[in-house]
Amino acid sequence: MLFAAMVGASLHSARAANIDDATSGAGIYDNPTNGLGSWIWSATVSDNQTCLLWRSFTVPVSGIVSKARLCLTVDNEFTVFLDGRELGHGAEWRELFVFDLTPLISPGRHVLVIKAFNSYSFAGMLLDLQVALQDGRRVDVKSDDSWKIIPNPYLRGGAMDENESLTDAKIIASWQKISFPKPDWPSAVIKAPFGGDPWWQAPQSVNKMPTILPVRLAFWQQAWVQATLLTACLLAIATCLWLVAKLTLHRKEQWLLQRERSRIAMDIHDDLGSKITQLVLHGEVTQSELPADAKLRPQIDLICDDARDVLSVLDEVLWAVNPNRDDLHDFTTYVCGYAEQFLKYTSIQCLLDVATETPDLELNLPVRRGLLMVTKEALNNAVKHSGASELRLQIRCEHGRLNVTVEDNGKGFDPAAAGRNRNGLLNMSRRMAELGGICAVVSRPGEGCRIEFSVPLKQSRWRFWSRTPKRELNELS
Repeated sequence: MLFAAMVGASLHSARAANIDDATSGAGIYDNPTNGLGSWIWSATVSDNQTCLLWRSFTVPVSGIVSKARLCLTVDNEFTVFLDGRELGHGAEWRELFVFDLTPLISPGRHVLVIKAFNSYSFAGMLLDLQVALQDGRRVDVKSDDSWKIIPNPYLRGGAMDENESLTDAKIIASWQKISFPKPDWPSAVIKAPFGGDPWWQAPQSVNKMPTILPVRLAFWQQAWVQATLLTACLLAIATCLWLVAKLTLHRKEQWLLQRERSRIAMDIHDDLGSKITQLVLHGEVTQSELPADAKLRPQIDLICDDARDVLSVLDEVLWAVNPNRDDLHDFTTYVCGYAEQFLKYTSIQCLLDVATETPDLELNLPVRRGLLMVTKEALNNAVKHSGASELRLQIRCEHGRLNVTVEDNGKGFDPAAAGRNRNGLLNMSRRMAELGGICAVVSRPGEGCRIEFSVPLKQSRWRFWSRTPKRELNELS
């Protein structure tokens, strides 16, 4: 017996040294068994029982934590949570588990929750939490009857009973983060003091658990960054909604504008066009009734010719105003038809160089009108000054630009010498500049003349919103 006692004393001394090495502290931290509370559990004990033990504590706000140590064990297994965060797990009641909580404990209120499991027979939890402050104060939390037992329904993981509310179920599903106990929670029961039967007076070993560091949030996880991102997203959504509303309003305005253009074109055609046509018919009837040598016949002929010219100009105005003609295909068709008709009674042969398939591009009224006027001016100059026998009209859409080229094989001229004296060339250049395009004149005496008009094509990405459906406009035409 004496030999056994000596061996036991030696073993106890070795375990104490192991404890000192594990904690490597001073004062109250020399031995982790110093300050341990009592073995506590719920009032009832059963095999395969899970017990949730809850305790809150407060570290003075004015203090600075210098060291915090938690020692505990459970007969038989445990999982410990601090402020809802899992710290570790133990599965041997003969051993003591030591946690360094210094990085995690800060001034303020904290909550400890121990999820304990008893496989059979006796059950209990033994715990001691010591928090030392730099000013000498300390906070001690021991396992005693101040602990609360979280009722068993909280172990169901959020499954609702018939008599439970949704709020209760949410609380049950997050029992690790419960900050305040309910009044009906029972208090823990002391099963035995530290060292009392059937438990040990000294642990077989002390397990120093890995130090848990505070959760370091990434830059993008910080509250102010997420708030900034959320604000930016809300601003982006608001901006998108504002743009959509603006585009919708713009589309409505465009639709009203196109509707008004269609109405004007219809009124010109029905009112002014019919009146001028009647004037021409009356003049032709008067011509047929007058004798060939009548003095008024030349004047009547002049009136009829002027009326026909007005009708021709009126057709051009109607084409320009009509919103159904706002595309590249209609522009190409109209300009080619005009050139053929204009050169029909001259000695100049008209050659058309146009792509068989034109892209579906929208040309607004200023572009169509401006290109038509400069093309007419170029055709008129060719008839009046070039002395050409052949004229080529080319219309091409290349590299995001619309190019209209008028080229003849006439006598040509020197653009540098003629530029100051020919108003037609100056007017063409001005019109192209207003459209953001260019007018290039290439000519030499005896080598013909080439005039190229080029304007950028800006196909709208919001064409679906901005363009008026032709079906709606056709109803007005």
